[in-house]
Amino acid sequence: MTALVLQARIDSSRLSGKSLLPLGDKPLVFRVMEALASLSGQPLPWDLKILACPEDSVSSFAPLAEEAGFNLVPGPKDDVLARYCLAIRKSGAERIVRATGDNPFVFVDAAASINSEAQVFGADYAGYLGLPYGAGVESVASEALLRAEKEAKTREEREHVCPYLYGHPELFRLHRPQAPAKWQSPELRITVDTEDDYERAQTLYEYLLSLSPSERNLGENVIAGAKYILTKNSPQGKNP
Repeated sequence: MTALVLQARIDSSRLSGKSLLPLGDKPLVFRVMEALASLSGQPLPWDLKILACPEDSVSSFAPLAEEAGFNLVPGPKDDVLARYCLAIRKSGAERIVRATGDNPFVFVDAAASINSEAQVFGADYAGYLGLPYGAGVESVASEALLRAEKEAKTREEREHVCPYLYGHPELFRLHRPQAPAKWQSPELRITVDTEDDYERAQTLYEYLLSLSPSERNLGENVIAGAKYILTKNSPQGKNP
């Protein structure tokens, strides 16, 4: 069984309460869950969807998770690796697709693709290179994450979940290919981590509203929208 595990928290040092900031008429974290719950014309490659949040966020996230069809698994705030392993133990998942709550424009089609490649190659860890910042996910074997939980010591390894895996290629089978050309735009930033990011996200979301929910988070559509907005807002692209 494969479980999609989305990590999210409310407090943020750079943009306070960003998970609950509105994007359209719903909070940002709901838009991330919405993006990962629909794949146009294809079945979703994960059997279960989990929102893994800190214990102090349960009251805020529980109704949103229920509405989006996600199971809620609370755990440690700063030891996110332990939070993921708790989700593994509760779900019994053999593989985890890891997503983060500040990426409302995550490419759901690229997520499905890298997870499929990970299974074909038997990778302990898989993630595309060359995507826009804020577009990707990681596909990880549960056994590898459980080993990392036992062996990872540094704050970075615990807080960011996967550095222990790709930092030890002698221990784990890694698959880190360049993304297919249609999804490559590493110069683009579509995550939400600052006030400027949030303002761009609002504009991009409005642009994508003309598409159905299952099409808004297809990589080519997001890239087209982000590039259009970037060109429109550039000095050369502004109307006199």
